[in-house]
Amino acid sequence: MIKNKLFKATFGAGCFWSVEYKFSKTKGVISTSVGYEGGSLKNPSYEGVCSDNSGHIEVVELEFNPDIISYKELLGIFFSIHDPTAINKQGYDSGSQYKSIIFYHNVEQKFEAIQFIKDLEKSGKYKKKIVTEIKKASKFYIAEDYHQKYLEKKGLSSCHI
Repeated sequence: MIKNKLFKATFGAGCFWSVEYKFSKTKGVISTSVGYEGGSLKNPSYEGVCSDNSGHIEVVELEFNPDIISYKELLGIFFSIHDPTAINKQGYDSGSQYKSIIFYHNVEQKFEAIQFIKDLEKSGKYKKKIVTEIKKASKFYIAEDYHQKYLEKKGLSSCHI
């Protein structure tokens, strides 16, 4: 690890508001942004993503300091805040934009995510199969301003999930 270097991590775990809130309150996470990733449409809008036709997923991209928090610890948080066995659904929200997904930014993250899932499956924590996808990070489109820090702006700490 390079001292004082910030790394990126990108996670999709349902509605991005709660995911961002949780990670933004995590020591070692320097910044968070909600947005869209994984689709084919250029410059997607929230409405376009919610139409379930753009192929994008609601995600949180974060910068973290690996001297304070490890990627493995971030994976632990990610898996603790959503149901990784639900296909295209989290809580009341359903659609492919809500899938459980990890976009990795380097080969180390890829292999760490694969191993983390293998270990989780061996643990027996979940009765159903983990369906979390692992894909190479692609173009991240930042969501509209009103979505950034949405729960904080509303004085909330969680959605209905």
